[in-house]
Amino acid sequence: MPQIAVDIIKAQIAGVLSAWGMAPDDVATTVDLMVEADIRGIDSHGIGMLPQYHERRNAGKIIVPANVRVVEDLPAMTLIDSGHGLGHVPAKMAMQSAIAKAKDMGVAIACVRESNHFGAAGVYSTMALEHGLIGICMTGTTQRSIVPPRSREPMFSTNPIAVAAPAKRNPAFSLDMATSTVAVGKLNIARRAGKPLPVGWALKEDGSPETNAEAAFYSKPKRMTPLGGTQDGGSHKGYGLAIMVDILSSVLSGSNFGGHDLKTGKPGEFINVGSFFLAIDPVFFRGEPGAFEADMDALIDQMHGITPLDPAQPVLVPGEPEEAARAERLQNGVPMTETLFNEVKRVAEESGAPFLFG
Repeated sequence: MPQIAVDIIKAQIAGVLSAWGMAPDDVATTVDLMVEADIRGIDSHGIGMLPQYHERRNAGKIIVPANVRVVEDLPAMTLIDSGHGLGHVPAKMAMQSAIAKAKDMGVAIACVRESNHFGAAGVYSTMALEHGLIGICMTGTTQRSIVPPRSREPMFSTNPIAVAAPAKRNPAFSLDMATSTVAVGKLNIARRAGKPLPVGWALKEDGSPETNAEAAFYSKPKRMTPLGGTQDGGSHKGYGLAIMVDILSSVLSGSNFGGHDLKTGKPGEFINVGSFFLAIDPVFFRGEPGAFEADMDALIDQMHGITPLDPAQPVLVPGEPEEAARAERLQNGVPMTETLFNEVKRVAEESGAPFLFG
């Protein structure tokens, strides 16, 4: 599997987005956020999404360039309309607004509506860390793909939750998780690699396990499991978390639910994804700068001090695998399957952009 240098991946995405007519500043923002997912080892949410963005743009579901605008701007709340463009630029705007307002108010919320896929949720929650804040990000999604317990048909999608909290001496806590057993992109990664799916990731129409990655990924609709996999395994918990994400992201912002209108239950002209962003300043609660971070260090130290099953595999804290991937990939590049290589080549050719990988 070839490894592509980060700068080349950035230039490739930039070439395609520019060919679509995206403004230069928005290209730079979108490229950085997409590639940050790849650098962190979240291969399902970086350049691997480019072929799907291309298809959705061709279908008229994504508008480029988009008219992103602030609809409401209050001391502790912001509402942004994405204009049906890609989700990265309005998501960054929303998180930046929540961060700035939280420094004044202690806590601030921002929502985005009329949007699309925005990459990895953890890219936005971790924006709060450099400001000494706790960051939370959630998002509704573009399609129905997750089957609720006792159901035959999917109703929502992976509905991720990301939470980041700063420490002082240790690397920050950074949780970025789907409320499904795996993200949809994991099916695509397995398909591109020609590997079977583990039992419990996806379902056939009759509810039995689907292990064929290509069949699972191209199934219309997709049928995947909530976090927990089975009812005996606790899938009702993943189901409940997913609904919570959609309440805060989709219902609160007036957006679609799994790509479908909440009132009619039908898809509309646009996907209309909603997202939720929250920033919290710990100083407002602890009173002393650095007190929260010191206690986070103590918490993380305790987790690191747990006796591991295998001494060669110590207990990790969320965010540490991504940091390890980041260091390795910045130095050695991002691994890419032949299938994705060819898909990106096709997107570049169809967009009238140069292909830079080979």
